[in-house]
Amino acid sequence: MDEPPSKRPLIGVVGPCGSGKSTLIAGLEQSGYLCRHIAQEHSYVKTMWQVITKPDVLIFLHASFPVSTARRKLNWQEKDYEEQFRRLSHAREHAHIIIDTDNLTPSEVLQKALDFLKDTLR
Repeated sequence: MDEPPSKRPLIGVVGPCGSGKSTLIAGLEQSGYLCRHIAQEHSYVKTMWQVITKPDVLIFLHASFPVSTARRKLNWQEKDYEEQFRRLSHAREHAHIIIDTDNLTPSEVLQKALDFLKDTLR
């Protein structure tokens, strides 16, 4: 992308721990996108993603409890995961795209996001 940062659309990325947010953001930024990691899963304020970040495009990454815990080697219970999803529900409802990362490689997740952004931001 050849636009200055002030003209580029802001891409927000949300999802539960272990869904691949940091990896996706790194790939999108390498492709020239301006991104924000929105730690909505840790906030009790359901609209935090809108208030603080105000992204032009919101990407929600989904990962199941078993996949999340395996990726991050998390020592948590399913109720902790369910609480994160409750906190993420508003962002999920308003996401422009939801990508289920369970059976995708990081490259495949990135490609899905890039394809979506290319079609959306024309």
